[in-house]
Amino acid sequence: MTSTFSDQHPAQLSFAVPKGRILDEALPVMARSGVVPEDGFFDKSNRSLSFGTSRADMRLIRVRAFDVATFVAHGAAQVGIVGSDVIEEFDYADLYAPVDLDIGHCRLSVARIAGDETGEVGATHLRVATKYPNLTRRHFERRGIQAECVKLNGAMELAPSLGLARQIVDLVSTGTTLKQNGLVETSRIMDITARLIVNRAALKTDPRIAALVDAFRENAGHRERTARQSAAKDAA
Repeated sequence: MTSTFSDQHPAQLSFAVPKGRILDEALPVMARSGVVPEDGFFDKSNRSLSFGTSRADMRLIRVRAFDVATFVAHGAAQVGIVGSDVIEEFDYADLYAPVDLDIGHCRLSVARIAGDETGEVGATHLRVATKYPNLTRRHFERRGIQAECVKLNGAMELAPSLGLARQIVDLVSTGTTLKQNGLVETSRIMDITARLIVNRAALKTDPRIAALVDAFRENAGHRERTARQSAAKDAA
């Protein structure tokens, strides 16, 4: 029988971080909480997915954002950072998100071609392009509409103009990409921030996980207090 990673390295923690938009903002937060990647992590030519850290008992694994939640929920990683969109999309019972990191701000929204006013009026069924089928179905169900979700992992904005789907559900930050592709945002499903996530079983059985949660929580609280003090000074 093939042994698992945890069988081979029972004492080492795995911390899953996402490729893409959240990572640059997450690294300073991690550093202030005592987790600093080895130099090779920052080498753009390095294709490795696993890296050492400033802690001898912890390694980082760098994977797609959607996979962060899966690795942590199934115990292959004990800790991770991921957007609340991913947490809500999968809704894993074994996943716990104890700390809002207040980074990676964006929103999950519905969009369609500008000028298409027929939209949902009188509709009971819509085809929607998205990589969030669960969140999308729940959103439209609340409006009494059955959403047929066409799963795409990118280039979502092309779907309406090419006739693949009349509407899309995707992440929106500034709205520039939508505008450049002739789309308008019509409704907001949820606001998104990055969260620290942990495996529930690991949290109960490994005191290092609880200590790490405390470190991230204290860091988040310090930043919040600093922001309030700064706002108070500006208002004075």
